[in-house]
Amino acid sequence: MLAAEAVSTDGLLVTGTDTGVGKTLVSASLAYLLTRKGVRIGVAKPFESGVADPTDLGEDGRLLRWAAGCRDTVDRITPYRLREPLAPALAARREGVHIDWPYVIETIRNRHDRCDFQLVEGAGGLLVPLAGSRLVADLARELGLPLLVVARPGLGTINHTLLTLESASARGLKVAGWIINGLPPAATVAEQHAALEIARLTDIPCWGVLPQVDGTSHEKVISLAQVMQDWPVIKGLF
Repeated sequence: MLAAEAVSTDGLLVTGTDTGVGKTLVSASLAYLLTRKGVRIGVAKPFESGVADPTDLGEDGRLLRWAAGCRDTVDRITPYRLREPLAPALAARREGVHIDWPYVIETIRNRHDRCDFQLVEGAGGLLVPLAGSRLVADLARELGLPLLVVARPGLGTINHTLLTLESASARGLKVAGWIINGLPPAATVAEQHAALEIARLTDIPCWGVLPQVDGTSHEKVISLAQVMQDWPVIKGLF
């Protein structure tokens, strides 16, 4: 694992270099670990698309709630649950759903008196549209939360990660760090060296590299939390 600096913050917005990089797994693992350290965690995935039954939490929202031992209502964890697996702004337009942006922001902000640390998960990457022209980057800025960027280990991740970090910087967003998630046991040369190459090209700290794990979603969270607990940055959070 590469060295990482301590982070002083009361929350993070977890974003990715793309969709399918494991943001929910990383968010849930972090929530699980900190909860077991006695930290009151608030979790939110304000927009989740691809939800079969929008009257209830989707798969990601359920995992986050379980990991944090959260008792918040469905609408506080995921205010907008959309059927089609598309960018939330597009899914909402197609489903005739009006997104009340101020409501989303206030729903998350109002948790401050009930938790020590907030984990908010975005949708896809940093520039995914959430509501009209508002992007994940806008959500981070309005909430005032630093970013934790999750990337996959394969070929192309150096470019995708550096682009995400550069875009965040250009928009005036603070980035707490980045993580490579899902390193396979028989890693290719590109996978083995991705984190080292990214670290060589940016001053933003790497929190660590997470291995590919097997099992149910809950088992994966528990396994990854065990890896995270030895990261210096985790000890610096609280």
